[in-house]
Amino acid sequence: MPTTVPAETTTIVLDALSFNDAGLIPAIAQQHDSGEVLMMAWMNRDAVRETLETGRVCYFSRSKGRLWRKGEQSGQIQNLIELRWDCDADTLLLMVDQKGVACHTGRRNCFFNAVREGKPSVIADVAVSPDILYGGGPE
Repeated sequence: MPTTVPAETTTIVLDALSFNDAGLIPAIAQQHDSGEVLMMAWMNRDAVRETLETGRVCYFSRSKGRLWRKGEQSGQIQNLIELRWDCDADTLLLMVDQKGVACHTGRRNCFFNAVREGKPSVIADVAVSPDILYGGGPE
């Protein structure tokens, strides 16, 4: 079940966070039960507020210049389990329950490129075709 919080708690959290000059804060999404790191994206105040108040993770799309609700096109949503922030209050860790794949490439997570045995390697296969998820374009 997604986590939601009262408006007063949301205000306290927002006041504690340190957003950059563009009004953004990096957010790392991690699967709550396995520890798998799924993705990194950006959030602004409105995205953090919406995430805390609805329990469904919302990011800020820098390329689209608007809020982006994870899964709005693909159906691959993230439900918030817990929101954490680091000691400098300038990075978020979102403990989530990911439904389906997290990456717009159709992979479970966005960290599928690695250096192995001294060379770049792709270490995860596509689980779902991006054409099926998005009709040809990323979220």
